[in-house]
Amino acid sequence: MREDVDFEALVSEHSAPLYRFALSMCRHPDDACDLVQETFLRWAERGHQLADRSKVKSWLFTTLFREANARRRRTLRFPHSEITEAESELPELPPAAAQVADSSTVLHALQSVDEPFQAAVALFYLEDYSYPEIAAILEVPVGTVKSRVSRGIAQLQRLLNPLPQPRP
Repeated sequence: MREDVDFEALVSEHSAPLYRFALSMCRHPDDACDLVQETFLRWAERGHQLADRSKVKSWLFTTLFREANARRRRTLRFPHSEITEAESELPELPPAAAQVADSSTVLHALQSVDEPFQAAVALFYLEDYSYPEIAAILEVPVGTVKSRVSRGIAQLQRLLNPLPQPRP
């Protein structure tokens, strides 16, 4: 059985080198601090699984490296932009669509949506299932689920925001 590692001593011994390493990777002091903190959090959660005490340092640096890479991938996949920069990419909603409908109105309208689309829309929006999960539940291909959700939402929008009828 290995001896337990004193957490405070571990932080004192490794925080400065971890911070320098993190700073060399991300170039921002605040981000480097976050990476170091996340590394020690991971140690607190999973460090007990490390059988060889002599590998603590490499475990910490490897964990920090992996977290930095994961953050970099997230940043590339989901870049941050100010709303003013992305304004042209936002969909334009008619004023009626911007109004908030209460849940009973939406649920009542959902009952009027064509039956093949009801389940997909309900599972996606009301139960927060993913497309693959809905496909498994309904036993249909993922493409069919996407189509049903899209068409069901279009019907729901028409039901909730009917176009004004022209006057004769």
